[in-house]
Amino acid sequence: MEILYKSTRGGGEPVSASQAILKGLADDGGLFVPDRIPVFDKTLDAFAEMSYQETAYEVMKLYLTDFTEEELKHCIARAYDDKFDTEEIAPLAAVNGAYYLELFHGSTIAFKDMALSILPHLMTTAARKNQIKNEIVILTATSGDTGKAALAGFADVEGTRIIVFYPKDGVSPIQEKQMVTQKGDNTFVVGIHGNFDDAQTGVKRIFADEALKNRLDAHGFQFSSANSINIGRLVPQIVYYVHACAVLFKEGKLKQGEKINVVVPTGNFGNILAAYYAKQMGLPIDALICASNENKVLFDFFQSGTYDRNREFILTSSPSMDILISSNLERLVYRISGEDGEKNRGFMDALGKDGKYTIDETMREALDGFYGGYATQKEAGERIRAVYEQTGYVLDPHTAVASVVYEKYRQETGDGKPAVIASTASPFKFTKSVMEAICPSCEEADDFALADRLSEMARLDVPGAVEEIRNAPVRHDHVCEKGEMEQMICGFLQIAD
Repeated sequence: MEILYKSTRGGGEPVSASQAILKGLADDGGLFVPDRIPVFDKTLDAFAEMSYQETAYEVMKLYLTDFTEEELKHCIARAYDDKFDTEEIAPLAAVNGAYYLELFHGSTIAFKDMALSILPHLMTTAARKNQIKNEIVILTATSGDTGKAALAGFADVEGTRIIVFYPKDGVSPIQEKQMVTQKGDNTFVVGIHGNFDDAQTGVKRIFADEALKNRLDAHGFQFSSANSINIGRLVPQIVYYVHACAVLFKEGKLKQGEKINVVVPTGNFGNILAAYYAKQMGLPIDALICASNENKVLFDFFQSGTYDRNREFILTSSPSMDILISSNLERLVYRISGEDGEKNRGFMDALGKDGKYTIDETMREALDGFYGGYATQKEAGERIRAVYEQTGYVLDPHTAVASVVYEKYRQETGDGKPAVIASTASPFKFTKSVMEAICPSCEEADDFALADRLSEMARLDVPGAVEEIRNAPVRHDHVCEKGEMEQMICGFLQIAD
């Protein structure tokens, strides 16, 4: 039975999966959501005997129903190949009584690879299915990781161009160098004077600009998105939670009828939303533990029912979570509103106008399976040091936030269920923050020297993603004000005023 995709704001007609992937954002500014959440047609013991690629097909076929088996398996084979540096695409590491789901073994050493390795293949397949003649322009805002993963995925992909905006002073040195050294004649990277929310708001505004859309079409272009607002990003993220449960089941650490808790460090809410969808599909998940850093807008939402972005924006050691407008939360709010598009649109209008909205008591009750927590920068650093000293295992700052919040949850509730913690980035992506925690006396000045020292101390190889940019030339040195994003786009595409 085909699943169609509708807007969270109630406008327009439902579209197929391939059309939703191509459009990225609904015409009324809403996000595409499936018209129903499918249930698994395989049992956990069946998943336990599958490879990651086989699991991906069994999960994704339930959502991407207008893709043929051949098309979907081709996309999966192209995505989950030897670009990952471990035989197991997403291994689990047992550390201090929890299971860290390592999602950083792809080509850009962050969890975004798990979905952005396949999105270009889904998108080009979708374009063929829908007889798209225009060149697809991927327009993306990044808080650090999405940008590089999207650039790597779309670089030199025929029929596409990709434009990435990032906060000039809001990413780590390694994250920035990964982006500005990106090869590919179809790639364009711009730093903006502003924060991630400024970049994301600008991208959304450009998507909604009908005049610009018409100008692009006249020149043979059309926009799409590689951000987590694209349903083609969200669906592949469900897979690794299924895989994690299946591995625990196979190893006897999760028995039939038992449940796990899932802990996710998040700013934009997409990664934990995928776990929520997996739970709705029948995966044995109990608590969904949402871990925030000091930009704790999500923590406050779960505590009070009010989403309020009117606060100081804090730059932290976990920059991919330095976000005050969590785009994917809209999908959850829509769901708990009873899929009331008009009601949800009212919340989003209030967010745009007043910077806040408050859900009602019935909706708050529907959040019962979520637990919100946050960690300070000091707590995260102390956690990196403690885990390293106790076990030799090295956490990146984002995963450390999740680890701190999980300990708080366990102490507060006494809940001893097995916990899967999403480990979202390699510590080599944030060497300065990691080494400040585990070796405060280290005197190495730059991130690459620190990476070498971390490699020596932790007995880990420096990832290829770091080695390849060590001496790579800068190819993108564009910087603009947040109000100049459209001009930068038109300049890259050579669209005259």
